[in-house]
Amino acid sequence: MKAPGDSLLSSPVLRRRVAELGKDISRRYQDKPLTVIGLMNGSIFFLVDLVRRLPIETQVECWRVQSYAGRASSGVLKGLEHCQAELKGRHAIIVDDILDTGLTLDAVQQHVRDLGAESVEICVLLRKKRRRTVKIRPRWVGFDIPDRFVVGYGLDDDGKYRGLNSIRALD
Repeated sequence: MKAPGDSLLSSPVLRRRVAELGKDISRRYQDKPLTVIGLMNGSIFFLVDLVRRLPIETQVECWRVQSYAGRASSGVLKGLEHCQAELKGRHAIIVDDILDTGLTLDAVQQHVRDLGAESVEICVLLRKKRRRTVKIRPRWVGFDIPDRFVVGYGLDDDGKYRGLNSIRALD
């Protein structure tokens, strides 16, 4: 079966960049208590590959939050009320697949602060080149991409294409 859409990022390119991100994050949090919070389901492949490159003491949380309905943001974040973790005295990194409007990451970042994290940073695999609804500045960005709908490496189109090993743009 032919992969859909246009190829944006190949599997080897993704692997190399995730390795670089892992090195940068590891240097910053060497000998510090770190919790990585992956936003599901989109970040699952990125989260797993990234965490494998982090210090052994890293704790991992997976939070299921959702603001998309089909290909568009609904503007309403669902599921955050169920997301809890013991973060007092720990540094936290929120890992997400894509920075689009910024609404999800803004709300999750505030929630992590409210849970008492010593510091909160954001790492996204993809950052769309577009105007944000809120001001979000991730510390780590895998790739800047055009404002197109993308699938693969965890990102989906109503449940399809999540398992592709590359990032592809659909029109």
